[in-house]
Amino acid sequence: MNDTDERALVQRARQGDSRAFGVLVDRYQHMVYNLALRMVNDRDEAQDIAQTVFVKVFQNLDSYEPHYRFFSWIYRIALNESLNHRGRLRRHEELDPGLESNGRGPDECAALGEMRTEIGNALMQLTADYRTVVIMRHFLELNQMEMSQILEVPEKTVKSRLHTARRLMGDILSRKGITQP
Repeated sequence: MNDTDERALVQRARQGDSRAFGVLVDRYQHMVYNLALRMVNDRDEAQDIAQTVFVKVFQNLDSYEPHYRFFSWIYRIALNESLNHRGRLRRHEELDPGLESNGRGPDECAALGEMRTEIGNALMQLTADYRTVVIMRHFLELNQMEMSQILEVPEKTVKSRLHTARRLMGDILSRKGITQP
């Protein structure tokens, strides 16, 4: 879907077309859910956050400025809602280690699962600002310009945060005896 099609969908949704809004939800629900999951570390909470995000998007469609990318606008809402939710909970939970691939042997799966757990734990030790840029870059594969627009900070700030976050995660992992190959 190109920007013109998306703007038309947003306009139709603003006029009360529920099918147009449904198309927007279908397009962005996976991204919103994944962002929430990476931020709060709980599938049920991530689903709740995603639902809340789309309710807020629907309620605030009239405030969306069409000269900005819709993706950036909805991503910012999702990020804020995830941070607010996490702030309300004020708790730290371990990541679910049961995400191994079925295509690997048991030893490789166990080692990979442990590595994912350690990386997830290291990610959760970062502040929200650093965790956010790592998630945006490495899980959502956004470039620095997109991250800058969404976070509403200069690209240099994004670059600096990303560099610091990577260094901090490397330090955390190396203290656990995990080094880069």
